[in-house]
Amino acid sequence: MEKAIAIGASAPNFVLDDQFGEEVSLSGLKGEKVLLSFHPLAWTGICTQQMKNLDDLYAEFEGLNVVPFGLSVDAAPAKKAWGDSMGLKNLRLLADFWPHGGVAESLGIFRDKDGISERANILIDEDGKVIWVKVYEIATLPEFDEILGFLKS
Repeated sequence: MEKAIAIGASAPNFVLDDQFGEEVSLSGLKGEKVLLSFHPLAWTGICTQQMKNLDDLYAEFEGLNVVPFGLSVDAAPAKKAWGDSMGLKNLRLLADFWPHGGVAESLGIFRDKDGISERANILIDEDGKVIWVKVYEIATLPEFDEILGFLKS
């Protein structure tokens, strides 16, 4: 794995499909903070809980001018079925499917030997600069309270 993108670096633009087949671009979110919550694979236990927790906190993030997204290398149709099975209400799941893991790779969190991203949270400010990064052990469920605390401080 490369080293994760540094705080203060400009986040590379991307265009990815969400679970509804709608395109999302980082440049299209200028003026809002963006939380990219990477999970290794859909349909797995910790990843499911990570996305459910993020969906539960969606309104709190939105109130802090943050648009949260869940991302993995899974294809958009798989993300749609998975999102529906979890009963997500607001969270959009982005498919970093093609080029395979391209966004994760551009952020330095792609695991070449496994073909998946690290489990990570990357927060980008209104101008596209990275302001918070944390890479977790694959088996660790991220605590979103630490990001909320950072945003409120």
